[in-house]
Amino acid sequence: MTVRTRFAPSPTGYLHIGGVRTALFNWLFARQHGGQFILRIDDTDSERNIESALEPILDGLRWLGIDWDEGPDVGGPYAPYYQSQRSAGYAAAVEQLLASGHAYRDFARPDELDEERKAAQAAGKPFLYSRRFAAFDEATAQRFAAEGRAGVVRLKMPREGSLVLEDAVRGRVEFAWEREQDHVIQRADGSCLYHLANVVDDHDLAISHVIRAEEHLSNTPRQAFIALSLGYDLPAYAHLPLVAEPGSKTKLSKRKLAQYLKNQDFRRVMEHGQQIAARIGGGGEADTFNPVIVDFYREVGYLPWAIDNYLALLGWSYDDKTEFFSRGELIERFSLERINSAPASFDPKKLWAVQDHYMTALSVDEKFGLMLPYLVKAGLVADPPTAEQAEIVRRVIEASGDRLKVAGDILAYADFFLVDEPVMDPDAVAKRLATPTARQHLEAFAARLAAVEPFEPAALEEALKATAEAAGAKVGDLVHPIRVAVTGRSVGPGLYDCLAILGRDRVLSRMSAALGLCG
Repeated sequence: MTVRTRFAPSPTGYLHIGGVRTALFNWLFARQHGGQFILRIDDTDSERNIESALEPILDGLRWLGIDWDEGPDVGGPYAPYYQSQRSAGYAAAVEQLLASGHAYRDFARPDELDEERKAAQAAGKPFLYSRRFAAFDEATAQRFAAEGRAGVVRLKMPREGSLVLEDAVRGRVEFAWEREQDHVIQRADGSCLYHLANVVDDHDLAISHVIRAEEHLSNTPRQAFIALSLGYDLPAYAHLPLVAEPGSKTKLSKRKLAQYLKNQDFRRVMEHGQQIAARIGGGGEADTFNPVIVDFYREVGYLPWAIDNYLALLGWSYDDKTEFFSRGELIERFSLERINSAPASFDPKKLWAVQDHYMTALSVDEKFGLMLPYLVKAGLVADPPTAEQAEIVRRVIEASGDRLKVAGDILAYADFFLVDEPVMDPDAVAKRLATPTARQHLEAFAARLAAVEPFEPAALEEALKATAEAAGAKVGDLVHPIRVAVTGRSVGPGLYDCLAILGRDRVLSRMSAALGLCG
């Protein structure tokens, strides 16, 4: 059997972390078995679909390296890959279900259905439609239509027995037919609903494995009934555990951002992202700049494989110790059998650790390529940068080391090297320059700097130590006010690296300007 999996997003919003995890698992399974991964756009709900929202989904998947063998922008032998363009097949399936007696036309009004539902509730019984406005022949349908009733098509679900399936994640699952409603599959205007379209497309696109989120498990009975009634073979099912809220078993939702920010780790990730976005004029839209949405991590500067690697661990594990995988290793080792059915809690702190692991492993050249666009967006370097600017950025990256956790962090460490006058942090000035000895130390060190050769970290360190010794002071007494004088802040790369990158003239100019803030 050729393995064919699919991811079928609706263009109603942005790429959700949970959706990416589903797409990733489908992609991994298809790649491992040498099969095909199909991207299909489920756009049957015209009222909720937003045309402009599709491109961010496609861009997000591409950024994450989740490529598709068939689908939008790629095509394929089963085109089209938009449900809105496949309506003829759905209409034909409806007619087949009607002809075989597995569906019927129903002319009940909403208030009549509501009356039956309330009666069932009052009697303490599950609601099952009486089918008293069902039309199983054309004459009855015409009679109801003459009364001004609009007809829909409903499934004629069994009222006895059960459906038993073997789920690749959950094992044996059983659904009692008596708990299933006669679901509507075609509206009065002739348009077909998601559940019918989904089944027809999975069959027509030869999908072998339906790997999807747990929330779709309850849809399986009606979809299996449709498939079997149409004479289709059922695909293999695998229902993945929910991607849950931090420390919870409730589904992660972009609408609960305010609630999640009560979580310390979630809040830190958000605040860190906001600082980066503010420097490049991003993060303006609450819907997109949200750690539940993939665009957030792309804008802040996370590595796409770090996202993939972390999401692979949400519900799946290779063993009890391996956390980091190359793309090839993850494809080779992934299996549906090792997926846990329990909800997988999204942990921003763990994602941060995975990101840190991969960022630390990058070379200076690799980091330079990732970080340069942030400096361009912030207006700190030209596009392309001058040779001098490029050299400064490389030296900053090297000096900053593992302080650079995401690509956007370069803004916090490089800006004071690339402007004429640094922005002074008032708190740092008050704490480090407004002291009785700050002026004395700055003037003494400035006098010594004029003769330091070469103007590099080792020689600068020796000069500062000599200045401190001559003043009978500790090295730290000089380091702190000097750092604030030349960078405007109290944290950053090592002081001697900062001085060397800035160069003698800029250091002396900034220290001279800072004298006015001393005392």
